[in-house]
Amino acid sequence: MFSQDGNRLIFRYDAEKLWIEPWGDNALRIRATKLAKMPEADWALEEGRPEVNSSIDISESEATITNGHIKAVISRPGKIIIYNTATGKVLLEEYARNRNDLLDPKCSSLQIEAREFAPIPGTDNFKLSARFESQDPNEKIYGMGQYQMPFLNLKGLDLELAHRNSQASVPFAVSSLGFGLLWNNPGVGRATFGKHVMTFEAYSTTVLDYWVVVSKDGQPSDIVEAYSAATGYIPMMPEYGLGFWQCKLRYQNQEELLEVAREYKRRKLPLDVIVCDFFHWELQGDWSFDPTYWPDPGMYNQT
Repeated sequence: MFSQDGNRLIFRYDAEKLWIEPWGDNALRIRATKLAKMPEADWALEEGRPEVNSSIDISESEATITNGHIKAVISRPGKIIIYNTATGKVLLEEYARNRNDLLDPKCSSLQIEAREFAPIPGTDNFKLSARFESQDPNEKIYGMGQYQMPFLNLKGLDLELAHRNSQASVPFAVSSLGFGLLWNNPGVGRATFGKHVMTFEAYSTTVLDYWVVVSKDGQPSDIVEAYSAATGYIPMMPEYGLGFWQCKLRYQNQEELLEVAREYKRRKLPLDVIVCDFFHWELQGDWSFDPTYWPDPGMYNQT
């Protein structure tokens, strides 16, 4: 049921395989699947796995993995609880209401699983739900990208995990309890930050994959810095892009765009970038220029 492979804690039960391993300072990556082999894609965590000192302890009733100020405990039936070792407080606890552990005070006949893999007929994929107990109804949650709404605190909200025009989904949440959670799954889904249960869903996937980081003192800056180290730093903007940008909806053809650029030059107005926004292609999704309306894109550098 429990085993160790280097600094990776492994749990197996029935068809499920689960890995918990350190992934940067004070951070753990948790993956689970019901496929024969754990998918290896790192997705947003492509910066790699930095070497850190961690410890694993396995007993008959539970297994524990500790990495700096974060500790994950997994019970024999497979329930995960994550702690801040500096404060001893529970930060995340999987929400399960079943009879897998009769000694669990939350044992219930509801048969709600913390990690639910619902098979999608005809495929190897699953509809995935990951559920966590809300530790504090007054918790504040920030982040998750850019949504068209007036709320800074996301507690109590339900968010679509998908990109749309005017919506950018970045599934990284920062909690006022002193942790950050990255839902490391590029699939379309939902995130619900209820006062009772926090749920992440992927409508079609092969693996549960999330990353949790803890700040010893609960500082959001520590959490965001660790997130940047794990996912990659934003590159410096090229100097040519630091000035004024001209863009409108939209330029119909090459001559229209060039005439606007020439007018800036005639008026001696500084212009660093002019954006040919969209529909310059022949076919939807093809980024080449339609030669009927854009016969010579190289003319851009003659303005």
